[in-house]
Amino acid sequence: MSVDYVSIGKRIQAKRKSQHKTQEALAEAIEVTVGYISQIERGITKVNLETMSNIAEILECDITEFLTGSTKNTTNYLSDDINKIFGKLNSTNKKTLVEISEVLLKNQ
Repeated sequence: MSVDYVSIGKRIQAKRKSQHKTQEALAEAIEVTVGYISQIERGITKVNLETMSNIAEILECDITEFLTGSTKNTTNYLSDDINKIFGKLNSTNKKTLVEISEVLLKNQ
């Protein structure tokens, strides 16, 4: 499984903009350059976990929001992922997945 740094960067950018913070303000808060923030947001630079964690702290969110696009606090946590996967399956595999889910429900 490869890491999609472009998507991570877009999520960081969207979160930053939703809080009306500039790249300059974010860069200053985590003590990096504006150019580095720009590269992260465009997916050019592979942001490390420590930096991502620092960004999440400044933007007051969980790091998983950047990684997955959803948060633990939303009602759609993991549902979005399941729906994406389900949508990509052919009809035979969809049926198999439903059958597996039914077995799991019975064994709870």
